[in-house]
Amino acid sequence: MVAACCVAKRSGNRNRLTNRAGLFLIRSLIHQQEIIKLAVPTLVNTFFEKRVEQLFDLAEALEKAFSSAGIDYRVVGGLATYLYVEEVQPDAGRLTRNIDIAVRREDLQRIAAAVEPLGFEYRRVGGVDMLVQSESPSARRAVHLVLTGEKVRPEYPERVPDLGEFRKLRGIRVIPLADLVRMKLTSFRAKDEAHIKDLDEAGLITPEMEAGLSDTLRERLAQTRQRD
Repeated sequence: MVAACCVAKRSGNRNRLTNRAGLFLIRSLIHQQEIIKLAVPTLVNTFFEKRVEQLFDLAEALEKAFSSAGIDYRVVGGLATYLYVEEVQPDAGRLTRNIDIAVRREDLQRIAAAVEPLGFEYRRVGGVDMLVQSESPSARRAVHLVLTGEKVRPEYPERVPDLGEFRKLRGIRVIPLADLVRMKLTSFRAKDEAHIKDLDEAGLITPEMEAGLSDTLRERLAQTRQRD
């Protein structure tokens, strides 16, 4: 009888220890999950900020090189969209992988010479003009060049606007907003629609701007607004 009681007592102690260990494990897992929840946004923000910083460092270097050589240009594409959205809604800009620049065809040779000291070289890959890093060329990380007065693709409804006025944002010459909207609606890929939504939600696409669009581009704008 006494032995049975001792066994029961030891069993109870083991159960309590097991329960405590299980509870400790659960609390540890919860604590780890909370740490992860806190750490992930921080890591994402750090990556985002670092990537944006790298893009702007490159854009500023290009601005200096182009200015020194007397070459006119306009930043277009995702970086231009980011700059316009950030101006009215800080932290709402969408990250872009590369820089797109509108230039004149007759300036390509001068551009190639101007960026050489930066470690870049001019190439034409798959019908696309670009500036790639000489040591580690990559089309995904290249500076893409679009030529004013020409269509980026034959099927596009409109040509790249000529170099006229510009906004200077963060020291970079950026295409006028109305021209940026036209270019985004002209290419009209998935990422272009996303950029149009960003601009529209920031209140940057005005009725006057919309009235200046061609019928084709106005229809595309309406399609983008209808999609969730």
